[in-house]
Order: sequence, then structure tokens, then C-alpha cells
Amino acid sequence: MKTKVFIDGSEGTTGLRINERFQKRDDIELLHIDPDLRKNPEERKKMINASDITFLCLPDEAAKESVALVENENVVIIDASTAHRTEEGWAYGFPELSNKHRESIKNGKRIAVPGCYATGFISLVYPLITGGILPKDYPISSFAISGYSGAGKRTIAAYECQNRPKELSSGREYALTQQHKHLKEMKKITGLERTPLFSPIIDDYYSGMVVSVQLYADMLVKKEMPESLLNYYAEYYQNQQFIQVSAADDETAVSGFLAGNGLSGWDGLKIYVTGNEERIVISSQFDNLGKGASGAAIQCMNIILGCDEEKGLDL
Repeated sequence: MKTKVFIDGSEGTTGLRINERFQKRDDIELLHIDPDLRKNPEERKKMINASDITFLCLPDEAAKESVALVENENVVIIDASTAHRTEEGWAYGFPELSNKHRESIKNGKRIAVPGCYATGFISLVYPLITGGILPKDYPISSFAISGYSGAGKRTIAAYECQNRPKELSSGREYALTQQHKHLKEMKKITGLERTPLFSPIIDDYYSGMVVSVQLYADMLVKKEMPESLLNYYAEYYQNQQFIQVSAADDETAVSGFLAGNGLSGWDGLKIYVTGNEERIVISSQFDNLGKGASGAAIQCMNIILGCDEEKGLDL
């Protein structure tokens, strides 16, 4: 029997990508809403409660409204918005962090898909705090670069317009007030006591991102070198097919450049550790539309269904 899936918000970037990924799957029956009624609460309610799994690809307030429409206790909600990522009763959709995270996804009815920047940040910081390497009160500073696709349809249209402003041809730093919407989950999920300093940059390419964190070696619980941290990550994420850890002589890292679009189109995430014995940079490279959005959502669904986690994904 096919799993009935409804995508609430199927016209957005993430919703369109999820729908596209389902086109080659024979185990999914997509429930389609009349385009003229896609914002009608009663019609959405009918579709949500007729589904086995509903993906929410909506603004935060609309996502909360959709959850309130659930009456069928068997419906699983996989929410790609920011609305529920730090809410009690919601599993955080990052199974590689721990067995507990994977089990919560597998057995849960409410799954919150991590934010794209948060995915990169948490993949780096969570293992260090869990392993007692990074103090919880460490004053974390992070920067990141992303393609413009993560900013939504309006921004995509602006970047792809022939008569666009010249500043769109340059990388642009934003969230200058230090109020980025992913900061809340970045702090809570990792267990940090301080809110990180975070400076994201949007650049003139479609998809892919790099998130980096800078560390002073002598401020860690015990002094680490890039090589020892690489070994630690490799052990922490061993047998996790969606996460790769670079080797010390990785060609990309050795080249001195880490491209934001280097893993565009791939649904995994790769970790690099560079720097020296005094100052270390840990970085994650992935696709903001893959492991950072629709790919992570589908991975969570696959865990719930008990099929191969990579089914329908590009690894």
C-alpha cells in the first residue's frame, strides 16, 4: 500500500523540490489540492487528515495553523518551517546527532526539519559539546555563505532578473542585528549557554553553502589539533551515510578554498577541519536545498517508513 503524502505549501521552493523528488517513487501517493483552494483552511484540513504524512513548507504562522487542523491522530507532520524546531513534543530532524534523535524521528508524529544554517552549525558544534571538547560557555563565532535559493521565491526572482541591481553580483552579509531566525535552534540543540555570534552571507549562485566556526585551541577543554578533531569527527559520524569527514590531505582543503557551491545537488554534508595548532576552523559544506531542506525532510520520512534513508535522494 502506498503512503499518502500531502505537501502543504507545495508552491514554495522546498515544497516544489520535495514534489520533484517524489516523481520517481512508486511507494508514494501524492494528494493534490486544487490550486485555487491551497490557502482555504477547510480544504487544507481535509487533505492533511486524509494523509499519512503531511509536509509543511510554509511561513511559521501558517505552519502553526496547519498543525491546529490535525484531527486524525495517525497523521505524521514533517515541518520545514522555523515554527516548531525548539518546541517540546517535536523531534528534531537530524538523525546523525545521536541514536536518541533517530529514534525520536522514527517513533514521532511531529518532526521539525532543521534550518539550513543550523544544520551546518549543529553538525560541527553538537559533537564537540557532547564529547566534552567544547565548553558550553565558549563564545562561539560563526560565519556562513549560501546561494540565493534559500531566501525564497521573491529573492530568487530578484537574482535572476536581467535588470537586477549591481550589488546582487556581490556577496552580501546580512542578519546584521544578530537576530537570525536560526540562532534559537543553534543554541538550544547544541546546549550552548551563549547565543552564537553569526554572520551569514548570501552570494550570486543558486545553491550550496558552507558554515564555519572558529576556535582557539587553548580555550577548549583540552588542547586539540586539526588532525585530532578530524579523527574525532570521523569516529563520531562513522557509518553515517549522509555525513562525510574530510581527510587531513583532502584536495579541497589543501587548495585553500572551500566553495559555497561545491556540493550543490548532493544530499549529504561534508566536514572539514583546517587551521593550525593555535587557531582551528571547522566547516561544513552541503546543499542548502538538500541536507539543509528538502533532502533532510525526505530522509526523516524514510526513517519513519522504515525504508533506506537515502531512498529518492542523491548520495
